[in-house]
Amino acid sequence: MRIFQILEFNQFNTGSVHQMFQAAAGLRERGHEVTIISRPDAVLSARAAEHGVGFEGLPLRNAFDVKSIVALRRLIAAMRPDVIHVHKGVAHAVARAATLRQPVGAFVVNRGVSFPLDLWNRGKYRTRRVDRVVTVCQQIKEVIVESGGLPPEKVQVVYAGTDVTLFDPAKWDARAFRREKGIADDRFLIAQVGVRDWKGWKELIDSLVPIVPLHPNVHLALIGCRNDAERNEVSSYANERGLRDRVTPIEYRSDMPNVFASCDAVVDASWAGTGITGTVREAMAMEKPVVATDCGGNRELVSSRHVGWLVPAKEVDALTRALLEVIEDPTRRGEVGRAARRHVVEGFSMELRIVRLERLYEEILAAKA
Repeated sequence: MRIFQILEFNQFNTGSVHQMFQAAAGLRERGHEVTIISRPDAVLSARAAEHGVGFEGLPLRNAFDVKSIVALRRLIAAMRPDVIHVHKGVAHAVARAATLRQPVGAFVVNRGVSFPLDLWNRGKYRTRRVDRVVTVCQQIKEVIVESGGLPPEKVQVVYAGTDVTLFDPAKWDARAFRREKGIADDRFLIAQVGVRDWKGWKELIDSLVPIVPLHPNVHLALIGCRNDAERNEVSSYANERGLRDRVTPIEYRSDMPNVFASCDAVVDASWAGTGITGTVREAMAMEKPVVATDCGGNRELVSSRHVGWLVPAKEVDALTRALLEVIEDPTRRGEVGRAARRHVVEGFSMELRIVRLERLYEEILAAKA
């Protein structure tokens, strides 16, 4: 198949870019001709070339970017893709305009957040030109079917995938990240990725307030601070809660296997917006015990007490209790971590995702043949 993967974001600091690139590279490895279309970026272009994936740079400034629409129409006419798979709103709108009176064999739209569809965006999912909407979990499917009035058969769940050969604890130094950040080896290191309000990082800090007097070696790394303002906000809040020396704000990282190797536990305290939290899935692949809130599709990943701890969103006391169990029961902590990796390998790997996408494209094309 000849496949376009289109996404306006072009930096490897968001999950959508990682998942788009993973799909492009994985489908290329399976013998398909794949082209990434995104905003011009030397790093993304170079990485695409390394994997034998084509790259075309378009402005993709907004949903009404006429220059990008015209350029994409020309690319479609010249390359005749069998599949167009779009991953965000601008890409969706531009590709939909570019395929007017020039349809492709399969037009697939990704949906990775659990916010309901509204009056302004439900139409572009309901249009007949969109063959399938791919959601990263069952919970998002249910939300958009109900809020968008979509037929259930139009929406298909394809779980986001983790590269379990990269996220393998046997391959990483368990102390490297600690040494880099000056976090002592005797600290019980908890990590969370994401410092937007809805990631629940303040609730996570609050949950540690009653824990630290009982376990003074506990330390929290909040990863993904994009600038000094976010780092200062994290430090200020930790100071207000009496945890100044127990919380370290960390910049965005591209070496998450290395980071997770140094952690004793990983948390996602999100209370909105999430699909299935990728960093939780990655931490599980690294055999780390995880505590996640019952938000979005996290229940589908942390599906039993054997693979992690699931707590109600925004309930600080419940988060505290779960973390105490993790800290105080090293035997169960180890058992859960090992079971968590098996769970990801068997149901949430990158390889499974690529095969499922390939089959989806083939089914759409076969139905139209």
